[in-house]
Amino acid sequence: MSQKIVIEPVTRIEGHGKVTIELNDKGNVDKATLHITQVRGFEKFCENRLFWEMPLITPRICGICPVSHHLASVKAGDAILGVTLTDTAKKLRKLIHMAQILQSHALHFFYLASPELVLGFDADPATRNVVGVIGAIPEVAKKGVALRSYGQRIIQTMGDKRVHPNAAIPGGMNRAFPEDKRQEFLGQIDNVIADCQLAVNIVKDYAAKNADVVLNFASFPSGYLGLVDDKGNIEYYDGVLRLKDREGAIVEDGVDPKNYLSIIEEKVEDWSYLKSPYYKKLGYPAGMYRVGPLGRVNVADRCSTLLANEEIAGFKKLVNNGVAQGSMFYHYARLIEMLNAAEEIKVLLSDDGITAQDIWVRANVANEEGIGVIEAPRGTLIHHYWVNESGQIKKANLIVSTGHNNLAINKAVFEVAREYIKDGNVNESILNRVEVAIRCYDPCFSCSSHAQGHMPLEMTILDADGTVRQVLRS
Repeated sequence: MSQKIVIEPVTRIEGHGKVTIELNDKGNVDKATLHITQVRGFEKFCENRLFWEMPLITPRICGICPVSHHLASVKAGDAILGVTLTDTAKKLRKLIHMAQILQSHALHFFYLASPELVLGFDADPATRNVVGVIGAIPEVAKKGVALRSYGQRIIQTMGDKRVHPNAAIPGGMNRAFPEDKRQEFLGQIDNVIADCQLAVNIVKDYAAKNADVVLNFASFPSGYLGLVDDKGNIEYYDGVLRLKDREGAIVEDGVDPKNYLSIIEEKVEDWSYLKSPYYKKLGYPAGMYRVGPLGRVNVADRCSTLLANEEIAGFKKLVNNGVAQGSMFYHYARLIEMLNAAEEIKVLLSDDGITAQDIWVRANVANEEGIGVIEAPRGTLIHHYWVNESGQIKKANLIVSTGHNNLAINKAVFEVAREYIKDGNVNESILNRVEVAIRCYDPCFSCSSHAQGHMPLEMTILDADGTVRQVLRS
């Protein structure tokens, strides 16, 4: 007899989602699907707002990724104005961006992902959490908290708040960076870099001792997408789009982000509010690709900083053609990026010019559309706005990092469920492995759930005594 297994909610992720696993008559997996059950609707209700409001509205999409939406939105505003930023403004935006990547990666690894790596997949659920990690490795856990705090304090200095900052505006920034704060953060950065190196060594040690898991858990071929600079380095703020195929061959390179629609299309399924982007030349779903730390490390040739570049070179030696397929490699790549971000922060803070006052360029609406693309912690983030002559939004399209990974996350869920569920035998440890596959991608479902889809709405009307009187379904 067929059976359906539901995991709800998926834990240690941002947002709300559930997984359904359908077993056949033999108790083996026929289908496994990740459902995003919430809809936010930012693309729709931002219509008729003025574009210069968007850098303050769109960060409310999420409390984990606000800086990313802030910067992608403001870059779209820059394009509508047709301005070129001052050097100081660009450096300040990169600083807050690197602080976001640092704190977000620290949050995910130490708070959400590390329980399985430190305590094991089969550890007691009562202790398989951040509290258990603190008990097992208290000094390392403290360093993880400190890393996140360092990034958040930079964000707060630049934008008043650690969450939903107000720092960037179309045409530049709204305040200069204080010299005393530059010195304060610069004085702490070497310890931050050292703690990032410690974190990288933790995941490298795990990969060495658990090579089979890292190579094969939720492992499957796919494409990879990310921004690179003109030297092939990972690029987080500017750069061009590069796409590699499942064999590691470059199939798209040097694509101007404003031409993203030349390579990407989106599909809406009726079982999720999360859209499914795909590489249009291969079609749906064959055009599945992955973004985020693993996507960036796979498509780039190197990193722009010394220590991170050494680590990425070692990473690429572990896999064929320098392209890692296993989802667990996301953790490894994420911590290389955390180190890269810390080193970039040191470079930016060491520049005396970052405290200069030339931070904004005044301009009027020059273009009817603007596209802002950055690499958010979770992957490529696209904000595309169409405006009228007054700057009111006529239409908005947001392709969010987790959306890019939707097909891949569903593939990971299916592969893990199929591998571990046999003959109808299911236990908590197996279902946790399904969640582990999802957490590899550090999904942010609040950010990504904008598609309107066709998820059914059910309303149950009860009498005073609790008897079901009527059930209405959309």
